[in-house]
Order: sequence, then C-alpha cells, then structure tokens
Amino acid sequence: MIRHIVFMKFLDFSVAQEAKEKLLSMQGQIPQLQDIEVGIDFSRTPRSYDLALVTTFNTKEDLESYRVHPYHQEIVAWLKANNTETKVVDYEI
Repeated sequence: MIRHIVFMKFLDFSVAQEAKEKLLSMQGQIPQLQDIEVGIDFSRTPRSYDLALVTTFNTKEDLESYRVHPYHQEIVAWLKANNTETKVVDYEI
C-alpha cells in the first residue's frame, strides 16, 4: 500500500476550511483513492503548515492515476489559485 501525505500552507488561512471540504469531496469520486483524512492545524506556530492531507492507495500506479484524475486536477487548480504552498511525502506501508 502507498501513503501520500501533503502539507499545505495558505497565503490566507481563511480558505483552510473550504480546502478541507474540497479535498474530502474526492472520496467516492476517484476510484483509486482507498482512504482520505484531512486535518487543519490548530497550533499555528511558525513551523506549522495549515493543513495536512493523508491519502492511501493500493499501488504506485493507483497514486499516479489519482494525480492525473480530472477531479483531482480541478482541486489542484483551486489550491494553486489560492496561493497554496505544498510539501509532499509518498511512501510504502
């Protein structure tokens, strides 16, 4: 199995809740997505990112299919339009 984690920092923190809702809406829309969890940071320290996305896939190929899926790409475009900085970690579990 594959775990895909994305940390996001927003230029305007007020979009964090909307981002969470958009990300969670991927459940059931992208067949390769096995599990999804989204959390908004409450500590708000200088080291913190604003939001964490944790997703699970069966294979590396499923992760790649997710990356190019049109529904995912819509959300990525929205995130980019909202000046989102991201960091990603992918690993096998």
